Amino acid sequence: MVYYETMRYTVNKLAKLANVSIRTLHYYDEIGLLKPSSIGTNGYRQYGKDSLLQLQQILFYKELELKLDEIKKILDDPDFDLLSALENHKSALETEIKRKQRLITTVNETIDHLKGIAEMTDVELFKAFSDEEQEKYAREAEQMYDPLIVQESNRKWKNYSSDKKAEIMAEGNQIYTEILSAMPTGADSPEVQVCVEHWRRHMDYFWTPTLEQLIGLAEGYNSHSGFRRNFDKINPHLAVFMLEAVKVYVANVNKNR
Repeated sequence: MVYYETMRYTVNKLAKLANVSIRTLHYYDEIGLLKPSSIGTNGYRQYGKDSLLQLQQILFYKELELKLDEIKKILDDPDFDLLSALENHKSALETEIKRKQRLITTVNETIDHLKGIAEMTDVELFKAFSDEEQEKYAREAEQMYDPLIVQESNRKWKNYSSDKKAEIMAEGNQIYTEILSAMPTGADSPEVQVCVEHWRRHMDYFWTPTLEQLIGLAEGYNSHSGFRRNFDKINPHLAVFMLEAVKVYVANVNKNR
């Protein structure tokens, strides 16, 4: 890979170039996320092309709403490949553009509907949001699971009709509503375990996970910022409760085999 020669940047100059604060760069150095290329004889940090590319990656991953410790883990991976990472960023950005375009289309269609220019069914009112949620979960899932599994799941979703997508989304919302209602009975209660079984069967619309993957998914609800934020909007205790309930479910299945 060939890089163009670049000047060495001080903290101040790099902060201006990348539109970040000096304090941010100092903090990235402290936690080992972005080390300077070298230290000058005057003791000043100096950043070269390698540092600039590293900072670009950090900012890209922040756009994907990853936490700094998650970004550091990715960049510290000996198998990390810059070119592959850029290809993934490009794909994510293209997906985001398509998502925004779907929302714009729905806004325009709704405006025409309210003006009496065109008819719009109830399902069409929410079509963009159903697809938006699935695309968002797909991007987040690719960070935790085998991309091939996620891509197949996404392909399966896109093959459903608009009515079927709306039905699936409604079913998923109903399952979480049932879990919330059953939470006071405890994670190991029959009521909650029935809900978890419904949740597991609901996953078949996307892919059929193994028992190990079920626990991994529930763990992801807690550890991944995007998933956790979505669950916290429903109930701040739901993600933790789901993990506990899924572990009980898996243990029961294994015991009864």
